[in-house]
Amino acid sequence: MAEQDTSKPAQQPGEVPASIQAAVLVQSQTGPLDAPVVRGYDFSAGIDYPALLKSFFTTGYQATSFGQAINEIERMLKWRLSDQAPVPEDGEDLQTPEQRKLVRCKIFLGYTSNLISSGVRESLRYLVQHKMVDVLVTSAGGIEEDIIKCMADTYVGDFALPGVDLRKKGLNRIGNLIIPNQNYCLFEDWMMPILDKMLEEQKTQGVVWTPSKLIHRLGKEINNPASVYYWAYKNNIPVYSPAITDGSLGDMIYFHSYRNPGLIIDIAADLRAINNEAVFAKHTGMVILGGGLIKHHICNANLMRNGADFSVYVNTAQEFDGSDAGARPDEAVSWGKIRMDAKPVKVYTDATLVFPFLVSEAFIPELERRKVSGEELRTQ
Repeated sequence: MAEQDTSKPAQQPGEVPASIQAAVLVQSQTGPLDAPVVRGYDFSAGIDYPALLKSFFTTGYQATSFGQAINEIERMLKWRLSDQAPVPEDGEDLQTPEQRKLVRCKIFLGYTSNLISSGVRESLRYLVQHKMVDVLVTSAGGIEEDIIKCMADTYVGDFALPGVDLRKKGLNRIGNLIIPNQNYCLFEDWMMPILDKMLEEQKTQGVVWTPSKLIHRLGKEINNPASVYYWAYKNNIPVYSPAITDGSLGDMIYFHSYRNPGLIIDIAADLRAINNEAVFAKHTGMVILGGGLIKHHICNANLMRNGADFSVYVNTAQEFDGSDAGARPDEAVSWGKIRMDAKPVKVYTDATLVFPFLVSEAFIPELERRKVSGEELRTQ
């Protein structure tokens, strides 16, 4: 009896094996996806910068994250207490629609010191000047570099300038920026008399100094409209800097402790103050440029109210090392620092590239709208 041939039939020429075709060309769902179509800007229509920036939303990658960040900032700027139903906890003065329309989201803006050293300082100053944000958080360098720029210039250099050569010339490099040592000497000459006055007021008037009170005083003393902290002083916008000693300001305080000892700066009072900024707010938004201390300080304050309602991060840090700087917003959700129903955004990029555009596309239109409407707003 002949043996049965159980082998598979030979593959016909020109045919793709069914197993390969099934593996590669998995059947897709029918109909269009419920998502935006990828489409970039068409330069054949000419150069229209607002349209170009708007096209980022459908471009993909970090361009799309940038578009989402604009949307998130717009949401925090447009929110009013009238968007949600009254509850007894709101108080008797916030029960009518008219009253509730006047209460807006409290916006925390945080930024690292290198952004004040850079030209982003002017964008930050503009927001503070026009009361578009409610609370500032930065490092010591984010304070002193602003004050120093009122006295002397910072220059554009190069990332490759040798540190040894710069040191011999008394020049300090921040990335590709250059600051002469003389700038800090001017800062010391300006700062010491202020610290003397503060110590005298502590002794004679019982003033309890905190980092935010110190910054408020510096904004008053510098009296220069180019300064972020001049406008924070003028508009009574609090500025918190929990590591106020970690910079040239700390150096000045250190030198002063030898020349005229006794000045006390209470960081615990500021901790209570920033946490209460979040706890007693009806809604909060976070715009955080950079990472480290400033990022965590804002997020931790919002933990006290079970998380911020709106959040935008802009930084270059990655999450693989477990650092808070690189942590994505979803990690903050796990801690209760961002609310579970929020739609936070992180843009992985250098803030010098995108923050001026975030100001122009999100903050400026809302500012113009408020000017036209004459709307009087308050935060709670």
